[in-house]
Amino acid sequence: MNFIERKFVELHNHEPELTTPSDMDAFWEEVLHETRTKPLNAVRTPEETPMLGTETYRVVYEGIDGTPVHGYYSVPTVFGKENYPCIVFFHGYTGSKGLPEHFATYLMSGYAVFSIDIRGQAGDTGDLSPLQDGTTKGWVTKGITDPRTCYYKSIVTDALRAVDWAAGQPEVDPKRVGVSGGSQGGGLSLAVSALGDRHAFAIADIPNMCYMDWSIFNTTGSITEAAQYITKYSERLDTVLKTLSYFDNMNLAHRIRIPVLVSVGFKDSVCPPEAVFAAYNRITSPKQIEMYPFNGHTPGDKHIRKVLEFIRSQVQ
Repeated sequence: MNFIERKFVELHNHEPELTTPSDMDAFWEEVLHETRTKPLNAVRTPEETPMLGTETYRVVYEGIDGTPVHGYYSVPTVFGKENYPCIVFFHGYTGSKGLPEHFATYLMSGYAVFSIDIRGQAGDTGDLSPLQDGTTKGWVTKGITDPRTCYYKSIVTDALRAVDWAAGQPEVDPKRVGVSGGSQGGGLSLAVSALGDRHAFAIADIPNMCYMDWSIFNTTGSITEAAQYITKYSERLDTVLKTLSYFDNMNLAHRIRIPVLVSVGFKDSVCPPEAVFAAYNRITSPKQIEMYPFNGHTPGDKHIRKVLEFIRSQVQ
């Protein structure tokens, strides 16, 4: 057995001890109730694009704290169908919803797409949640001393509400809605799949929000902002780690009940394989993982075909 083969075996057997807080179920029951009972107050407005054969809308809906969340919703009307499968897309850290044209591959494969901003980052969406207990650069440490005020709570609930909105559109088949994203977006895809019940499949490429107490010490991604916070407020170490545990996909993965496609790069220092597999190995629903031994923080150009094949297998 060569080194790469040994690495495969090692990672597939990697199951670190969970860090689940004792009130995890009660916390998420409360948060999900809040998420589903507050009105979306959504508005969609036609948007012109250079693409032919599609209709696109600019969408604004409200997060549970009233923050207007912006997105683009596109439908491949060229196929002339009554309704379509829909992919709800979450972008990577510091990114945005992008342009509708960025999703032409999905549209020309026959799928509607709803891509949203992650609040406060590079799109049109701000963040009305209050700042308390200090912060460091970026967004991760906003409200990080309490799971009820934590930035991760805001972006997970925004993502859940995006799925709710998409599933309710007249052009969408609500039984064929899926979620997708990479890095931060991959982490949100896993979290939404663990906590939501209104979509049928998920793609989580090089996902973050996994094995977070390990990642805060070992990785170079956005979680380093939490490490910087602890450096500044060392007395809050235990509080921060407990807050992160509520949003750690390693602790949430057993809740997933839908098919999931995950990708991982073995040379990824942002979302290393040890973190990804810590969550992936806890998933008990149908799953597959595409492993790229020599890739860093990207699954590579050819991975899109694996994604499209997976989606097709779920929506036929």
